[in-house]
Amino acid sequence: MAEERKIQDSNSDAEQDLVNRLQDPLQKRVAFGELVDLYAEKLYAQIRHMLINHEDTNDVLQEVLLKIWNGIGDFRGEAKLFTWMYRIAYYESLSFLKAKRRKQRHFTELTEDNQYLIEQLSEDPYFDGDELEIKLRLAIDELPPKQQQVFLLRHYEELSYTKMAELTGTSEGALKASFHHAVKKIKKAILK
Repeated sequence: MAEERKIQDSNSDAEQDLVNRLQDPLQKRVAFGELVDLYAEKLYAQIRHMLINHEDTNDVLQEVLLKIWNGIGDFRGEAKLFTWMYRIAYYESLSFLKAKRRKQRHFTELTEDNQYLIEQLSEDPYFDGDELEIKLRLAIDELPPKQQQVFLLRHYEELSYTKMAELTGTSEGALKASFHHAVKKIKKAILK
């Protein structure tokens, strides 16, 4: 237990040092490179779960990194650095999904949306799922964005409701309700 505490304290000190260097105009560029090395892969994974498509994920990740670069001066340390960055990624992903859905509703029918998603998954070299995984992804894609995120965090990332509440800024009760509704909708969609 004492060893665990030392590791946490060491991580907190290292994070605070990184934040201090990020907020120093003379050290910001180098420190930001370190931040990207440390966290870009984790942010990519979080965004990818929501957006599915590799190119969309890369585009949103670039926007997230730009927002982090521009906003690091306002970071007050009320949450951990990764939590703060994750929230930026979360809300940027939600915005992207909302914009994409608005655009798709104007131009395509639901069946065409599903066909597009199946094609995207089938052509994606990073996707190795079978037919059931495609059905699951289609069902997840039909969920409202917040239910999608809660389901993805719980199912794929296996996060506790406490950790999800910290990352999303949503109450545990609301997260549990969203997850419950998401599971019901997914089961119904898969059993069709």
